[in-house]
Amino acid sequence: MPTGSGKSLIYQLPALMLPGLTVVVSPLIALMKDQQDKLAACGVDALAMHSHLSDTQTRVLADRVADGEGEILYLTPERFKDREFFERMLTRTVSLFVVDEAHCVSQWGHDFRPDYLTLGSVIERLGRPPIMALTAVLTALRSSKPTTIPINHPSAVPKCAPSQPNQCKPCWFQSRAP
Repeated sequence: MPTGSGKSLIYQLPALMLPGLTVVVSPLIALMKDQQDKLAACGVDALAMHSHLSDTQTRVLADRVADGEGEILYLTPERFKDREFFERMLTRTVSLFVVDEAHCVSQWGHDFRPDYLTLGSVIERLGRPPIMALTAVLTALRSSKPTTIPINHPSAVPKCAPSQPNQCKPCWFQSRAP
């Protein structure tokens, strides 16, 4: 799906319908902020934790998450290394785990952001919520595997929208019962 065509709605709508927290892993702070601002304008309690926040802002946001606030939480993959924050996040029920801009994982993520490779263990610690990985630029692949997202998760089942050769193909993972 081209940028601006509503790809974010694929996870935002379920996030508003599901109980608990939707965690969205995104590589770009500007994208997180844009999504957060648009959701807030619609009355959605969306939070974004990233490196542009001051220490005080980070603590306040972590407290809000631990206190049960926020329907959607945007994070960079590196945020999971913050043990104190992650322990606080573990007190929440995560209903959906989303990897936005998943091409960062599938094509060159481990070279660009090694922390994407830890998402499998993060998902396990979060109780194995349903997983969705979305991108606007993942090109159609010619193998039986629609993507190479390295999420080591036994219940991840790839689902891809039909596409023509050489067109973009949005892919995501849905959780199935273990």
